[in-house]
Amino acid sequence: MKKILFVILCGALLMLSACGSSEKKATGKEKEEKTVKIGIIQPVEHPSLDAAREGFIDALKDAGYEDGKNLKIDYQNAQGEMNNNMTIAQNLVADENDVILAIATSSAQAALQSTKDIPILFTAITDPIGAKLVSDLEKPGGNVTGTSDTHPDAIKNTITSIKEFIPEAKKVGIIYNSGESNAVVNVENAKKVLKEIGLESVEATVSTSADVKQAAESLLGRVDVLYIPKDNTVVAALESVIKVANEHKIPTFVGEGDSVKRGTFASYGIEYHDLGYSTGKMAVDILKGKKPSEIPVGFPEKLELVINKKAAEQEGITLTEDMLKDAKIVGE
Repeated sequence: MKKILFVILCGALLMLSACGSSEKKATGKEKEEKTVKIGIIQPVEHPSLDAAREGFIDALKDAGYEDGKNLKIDYQNAQGEMNNNMTIAQNLVADENDVILAIATSSAQAALQSTKDIPILFTAITDPIGAKLVSDLEKPGGNVTGTSDTHPDAIKNTITSIKEFIPEAKKVGIIYNSGESNAVVNVENAKKVLKEIGLESVEATVSTSADVKQAAESLLGRVDVLYIPKDNTVVAALESVIKVANEHKIPTFVGEGDSVKRGTFASYGIEYHDLGYSTGKMAVDILKGKKPSEIPVGFPEKLELVINKKAAEQEGITLTEDMLKDAKIVGE
């Protein structure tokens, strides 16, 4: 009898040991296969915003998070319809993403209205405080932080270069969407500098990208130069402006370097891929346990003059050595 009981006891112990081992394996496997979910919301497609998104994903990849392996990215684009931002944001919240990346102001505002629980990172934001995304740049508080694309000298340097490069210019046409809060801030700052250096601003506003060509044409004969601020609606239809500028030999200055690569003349800009990469590093910190409230808002450190040689020729601009000496040249 004792022998039988001993055999039964040994068997039971072996079964318990096997269960424990199997449980450890299952737990280990489950831990190994845990997939991080990140939702990305973007208002419209254009190179700067796309570059910021790509930089964000590259930073995650460099930290060991790869889409399709241990990372699932749900990228959704509002395709220029601002009302779609809220629907997309609500869907990303309902899907219980671990982090939401909101690219540009309208997307970030929609994301913040949709959740106070899921960490939100923004990028390509002109004025995070003015947009009511954070109350303090050093200590954002709440569930949101990120990176702004506003270098303190970008607008001033670009506007000042209008006077330097086109000394005969007197009136500057500005095309923007007055419904985009980021664009309004940029335009107000540009107008201050224009006034300081003795140039007059002439505004043409749009509501959608379909209005951009007509707005550009409305400025013909009224301005000497065009300035396109960081405005998602206008930049999404930038080729319309370029076509009008080339046909009528009007120099075009813009709010970011990616628009120069597309065929405008000049800008003091930043690399949006770098901006997105910095935001991606913030996401890695959050995935490792840091709270958004503990991460200060980031700003671009580098600013460079970008000039498009081909655009200069098409817009009737004579390039000088002084213009080119400190510039990054594209369009050759």
